[in-house]
Amino acid sequence: QVQFVESGGGLVQPGGSLRLSCGVSGSIFSIYAMGWYRQAPGKQRELVARVTRGGSTIYADSVKGRFTISRDNAKNTMYLQMNNLKPEDTAIYYCNTAPVFNADSWGQGTQVTVSS
Repeated sequence: QVQFVESGGGLVQPGGSLRLSCGVSGSIFSIYAMGWYRQAPGKQRELVARVTRGGSTIYADSVKGRFTISRDNAKNTMYLQMNNLKPEDTAIYYCNTAPVFNADSWGQGTQVTVSS
């Protein structure tokens, strides 16, 4: 049973930074591409950034140039460095494989709130 555990969220002012972490149990981490997703109130969950097991990355246009995704395969851990945060980045952030193979595998997520 794969588990995803997100951490690092919080309340930050516009223009601030946060670093999210995602711990993954099980053997899938080194096999699959991984992604950070977010869901804002009243909106559908969206893919924010994706990293392959080799380190290639893609980003949603809304975060390009501000967010950086990375992974440490030896530690089964993935990160999302978020800089120059905006109020519209407020959401619950989740990690999972990208694409998602198991719709029941979502973790609790970590809340990011950008507000003055």
